[in-house]
Amino acid sequence: MDKLVIEGGKSLRGEVTVSGAKNAVLPILAATLLTEEPCVIKGVPNLRDTNTMLKILRSLGKNAEFDKGTVRVTQAKETNFVADYKLVSTMRASFCVLGPLLGKLKKAKVSLPGGCVIGVRPVDLHLKGFKALGTEITIEGGYVNAVAKNLKGNRMYLGGAYGSSVLATDNVMMAAVLAKGKTIIESAACEPEVVDLAEFLIKMGAKIKGYGTPIIEIEGVKYLHGAEHRIIPDRIEAGTFIIAALITRGDITIKNVMFQHLGALIDKLEEAGAHISRTDGSMRVRSRKRLTPINITTLPYPGFPTDIQAQIMSLMTVTPGISVITEKIYPDRFMHVAELNRMGAHIQREGPHAIVEGIKHLSGAPVMASDLRASAGLVLAGLAAKGLTSVSRIYHLERGYENMEMKLQALGAKIWREKE
Repeated sequence: MDKLVIEGGKSLRGEVTVSGAKNAVLPILAATLLTEEPCVIKGVPNLRDTNTMLKILRSLGKNAEFDKGTVRVTQAKETNFVADYKLVSTMRASFCVLGPLLGKLKKAKVSLPGGCVIGVRPVDLHLKGFKALGTEITIEGGYVNAVAKNLKGNRMYLGGAYGSSVLATDNVMMAAVLAKGKTIIESAACEPEVVDLAEFLIKMGAKIKGYGTPIIEIEGVKYLHGAEHRIIPDRIEAGTFIIAALITRGDITIKNVMFQHLGALIDKLEEAGAHISRTDGSMRVRSRKRLTPINITTLPYPGFPTDIQAQIMSLMTVTPGISVITEKIYPDRFMHVAELNRMGAHIQREGPHAIVEGIKHLSGAPVMASDLRASAGLVLAGLAAKGLTSVSRIYHLERGYENMEMKLQALGAKIWREKE
């Protein structure tokens, strides 16, 4: 395995271009299972997770060619309804093949998912939605077996203990587009990635209204055809580079960004004193002075994203004063706290809250990534620290960030890869 080594203390300057959104491309690739006609997806990031999804599509009967950011999906053979444990267990988002398989074939056998260790993330909302459409569900041998004589539209409520679920909304929506009659999803996720999937499905011939709101209406159609689509920019990657500019006291122009997807983050950073100017499709982020502490609570979109929580915590460790970060989506998503404290941070966790006492600077240290976003937070901390920081288990980072070390090098960071 590789690790990243970072010599901190360098102000980042220059331009960086954001890649396509990981959390949009995975369900959109899964949605190609709904048709036997060719689909072309552009702006696809070259990630571990992307390549895992392509392997799953191939195992299910598709040809999936990936070249220079474009994926072309065609039918190779009869669609297989079984998604194997060896692939699905490595990536939670791969569970979203269940919806399109069920919609197209009226049956599916999909392994229960794996993914990051950030706390329990059950699939009960997915199964609740499928049952509402008339599906019989059994779980045996680590697989979800779903069978439906006919999918029938229905009204359902998909709110969970911590709010709406993006993946459950995606999954049920993909099954419902080929169901008979109208489906209404209440407490649907409103994230931009759900909107991107809905717009792709509409290009394929689906009839969907209300996407981007808590109530989505779907009128089932008999079949879907092929389509071409471009993935939206990754708002989490954009947010990570915004914080990279601030934590290094730098000056970065970020291209291919939709700042309307980053409202909660931008609002909080401007409250802290960040200088963020916006133009069409790009933004410039500068840090003229030390920021002031802020309090953050993660919430479903359009609230503050849980996927930026680790990165903002790294920034607050070097922001004088007391900041309080409350995690309401995944209350156990604090694996990075101990690693940041190894770098000299003063963070105390109390239940779903992390109390951060800002200090002048962090000190480089060997740290270990526990999940995708924690790894990004540790890289940011390393950029700001004095001395050398080594981040182990960077395969987590490669799941969601395309060429991150090269993008940071181009901005002036001293960061390189070494064997463990």
